[in-house]
Amino acid sequence: MNIGDVSARCGLPAKTIRYYEDIGFIKPLRDSNGYRVFRPVELHKLAFLGRARALGFTIEDCRALLALWEDKGRASADVKRISNGHLAMIDTKIADLQEMRATLSNLVEACAGDDRPDCPILKQLSSN
Repeated sequence: MNIGDVSARCGLPAKTIRYYEDIGFIKPLRDSNGYRVFRPVELHKLAFLGRARALGFTIEDCRALLALWEDKGRASADVKRISNGHLAMIDTKIADLQEMRATLSNLVEACAGDDRPDCPILKQLSSN
């Protein structure tokens, strides 16, 4: 398969596929004219990486998860540890977003939204 075929099948842009190659996630073969030739194993890794990135795992987490996936003697505890760490980070982001939403919601409610220039939203944004 060429990079276009792989891109269509795994849902990742060719640029991302090239990046994953540059950082060592995949190592496609090269044919006589230098074009990449992807085997099913690279396609599977790229799909794996696409799903992991869609869940928000960092590149380093993806590197660790990919290594664990390739290691048939892995301990699932290692996978769970990485996933739990990521889940904790997501929970923190959710809490931060909920706090941000509550603050902005209060400011929007306090704003008359009329023709007067007084606006509590701008007042809050400009305060020290």
